[in-house]
Amino acid sequence: MPKVAETKRRLLSFLIEAKERGMSVASYGAPGKGNTLLNYCGIRTDFLEYAVDRNPYKQGKFLPGTHIPIFPVEKLDETRPDYVLILPWNLKDEIVRQMNRVRDWGGRFVVPIPRVEIIE
Repeated sequence: MPKVAETKRRLLSFLIEAKERGMSVASYGAPGKGNTLLNYCGIRTDFLEYAVDRNPYKQGKFLPGTHIPIFPVEKLDETRPDYVLILPWNLKDEIVRQMNRVRDWGGRFVVPIPRVEIIE
């Protein structure tokens, strides 16, 4: 259990620091495991402005418990967040390749598991 608590603290520390620096953070994907992580950590719209997902059945809805709104992936291009938190972390390589355009505006990817990792 200590590793789980440490993961929570590190993710929250990253998000707190990002917000204190005036940075914006959105999440990519709305998987069950990512939602479990957000709920465990108490992360709401005060840290994550929104989520995006390719699944049209999830768009226009909210993540359970956190009430974070889910939009189409194009929302990232409109708002250009400083960080994109990848919630389906097991697909990080594929998502970074697909969403490489995030780097065009200076955005960076964040992978929360197994440790907080920033991908430039």
